[in-house]
Amino acid sequence: MTQAAYEQAVILIDQANSEDTNVETAEGKEFPKELLYGQRMSDMLSRYKSDADHVMQLAVRGQHIQRWQSSRSNYPMNRQGYHKWRSDLYVFHANKVAAIMTQVGFAEDAVLRAKHAVAKVAMKSNSDTQLLEDVASLVFIEHYMLKFAEKHPEYSEEKWITIIQKTWRKMSDEAHSFVLAGKVILPKDLTPLILKAVQA
Repeated sequence: MTQAAYEQAVILIDQANSEDTNVETAEGKEFPKELLYGQRMSDMLSRYKSDADHVMQLAVRGQHIQRWQSSRSNYPMNRQGYHKWRSDLYVFHANKVAAIMTQVGFAEDAVLRAKHAVAKVAMKSNSDTQLLEDVASLVFIEHYMLKFAEKHPEYSEEKWITIIQKTWRKMSDEAHSFVLAGKVILPKDLTPLILKAVQA
């Protein structure tokens, strides 16, 4: 696919995420939350897998496209409701990314690849899906884990180790090596706990 089609798809994904009324501050500036997330995902992909093709660059960029349109409050507030919300989100995001790629002229096989990756199809056997999960986990560790911790001061060290290990298990050996080689900025206050969890 042409560079022009790829660039147009990025513009459309970013335009969609610019509609997010939820705001997050980074480096002293305010950004629509999901726009910033998409940019962080793209940045991490370029650091982790610089040779990723346009299909995966778009899947990564659009992983949370218009996430705010599907509210957690629309589902039962229990474990089953949470998992249903998450699984529905995967399909919602995948369809949005696929529609944009089709609109700008990507071939059907390329669209399907992106759709499967964003929908988290065949996590351990689909290398595209695993790559997207690696990048999402790396972004979570670098940018969002500390904020999550601040929301849950009641969590014990044992619970935190369980949470970190759950994230770690989603990642490939290559992503593990990337973290342990110091290529991800670990949140300073959580670094000892993260290292304890992953080395256990």
